[in-house]
Amino acid sequence: MRAQYQRQPIGTEWTVGAKENTGDGIRAGQRVGGSVALMDDAWWGPTIPVPGRPYFCLAERTLPGGLLVDRSGARFVNEAAPYSDVVHTMYDRHPTDPAIPAWLIVDQNYRNRYLFKDVAPTLPLPDDWYGSGAAHKSWTWDGLATAIGVPPAALRATVDRFNSLALRGQDTDFGRGDSVYDHYYTDPAVVPNSCLAPLWLPPFHAFRIVPGDLGTKGGLRTDARARVLRPDGTPIPGLYAAGNASAAVMGHSYAGAGSTIGPAMTFGYLAALDLAGVL
Repeated sequence: MRAQYQRQPIGTEWTVGAKENTGDGIRAGQRVGGSVALMDDAWWGPTIPVPGRPYFCLAERTLPGGLLVDRSGARFVNEAAPYSDVVHTMYDRHPTDPAIPAWLIVDQNYRNRYLFKDVAPTLPLPDDWYGSGAAHKSWTWDGLATAIGVPPAALRATVDRFNSLALRGQDTDFGRGDSVYDHYYTDPAVVPNSCLAPLWLPPFHAFRIVPGDLGTKGGLRTDARARVLRPDGTPIPGLYAAGNASAAVMGHSYAGAGSTIGPAMTFGYLAALDLAGVL
């Protein structure tokens, strides 16, 4: 189903969804005539493909002292934007301006201050992160750029530009920190913008970023009573869908962590009311 509906590159090795979630409910609905929508989309998130199980990044890419670059060594997105939006941008640019993989760049000041996954500040990252290519470290920007395959001069220019914006406290390139949302996973001790801090202390670090996901955003089309619809828009008697078996009510947008749960509960409730003849 990923190969049929979604953009490439894609596969199952980057997902943190349950391995048992193979779309059985969606396919069952299709077999009795249900139509689907948003099957090209997912609950995307920038993900580090560490050995064992990919790591779905939340705070790490939005904390001050880090930035995302594409294969050319340039920034390409507001790093603090909703995680689905960041991956949409990665796919929209690919393959013309390759951003798969992208790289999260941080300095040692960042590593000294913040938890990274489950690794406490100042402590070394697991050796197999480096062995797998998920992480790289260098005492110079040129060395880090060479390790991750981006032009050294471009990476240095990007960091210099980002540092100048961070010191002013305003990201005029991508608007990081302009919204309240951007400040959710940040450091209030950093001023004038809790989203932005310059990168200056070696060694410097890079983390491979791929388009991971929590599961599909696509599914069976439903109406306001959670009834599954045929392609012509008529409901299929007795068939209802909610949660990730149904196409997301918010379309291609995403408010943020947990905002799938409310609609799932609501439409499950509406389905029960319809079944009981209350609606």
